[in-house]
Amino acid sequence: MANEKILVVDDDRAIVEALTIQLKKEGFEVAAAYDGYGALDVLAGGGVDLLLIDVMMPQLDGFSAIMRIREKQNLPILVMSAKTEDTDKILGLSIGADDYITKPFNAAEVVARVKSHLRRYYQLGGAGPAPAAENVTRVGRLSYDFDAHQLSADGAPVRLTATETRIVELLFRNPGRIFSAEEIYSRVWQEESYACENTVMVHIRHIREKTELNPKEPEYIKVVWGLGYKLEKHGR
Repeated sequence: MANEKILVVDDDRAIVEALTIQLKKEGFEVAAAYDGYGALDVLAGGGVDLLLIDVMMPQLDGFSAIMRIREKQNLPILVMSAKTEDTDKILGLSIGADDYITKPFNAAEVVARVKSHLRRYYQLGGAGPAPAAENVTRVGRLSYDFDAHQLSADGAPVRLTATETRIVELLFRNPGRIFSAEEIYSRVWQEESYACENTVMVHIRHIREKTELNPKEPEYIKVVWGLGYKLEKHGR
């Protein structure tokens, strides 16, 4: 692996130490922080490629920190939490997290997810400037540039996370085709799907909020009840 820099944020120093050891074994550079404010300070210095952050922390909790981070940065964010309720998972994904890891966890599994998200992030060109491109698909007022990995609405760029971009790219490659939540998950997360409906639903909702004139009555990314989701075909 290249020396990507991972920021690990948790008020439990034993967890930070265990993850740091495992990540360094895999060739990653690791920075540490122990609350949300510490995470913001490290990120302000630049150079971080992925964030692993706990939810329940003193001073500034993980969810509040993520909301601030997403105002300025698009790096992959993986939430770590002992809270297992679906509502907490949905909240984390809704505010911009790319994945949700439930404690207790195996450090090796966390590293595998880190590698997976970094691979997708770099495949999407998230770390560098986008090249000039002509490979564009237009669907109504939306357009997707496959070379730049950029979605636009009414000609204006739409800021998406890496995970949201992968979902959009899948749908734009197949306008009109229905994808089940399980297929979207396996293609985008590149791992076996299990109880993935809420995860996919939250990301779809987030995309709608950024692209639809009325997200509650979407024109583009539509649900086909009992089957899945599709990108509705539109004329120019």
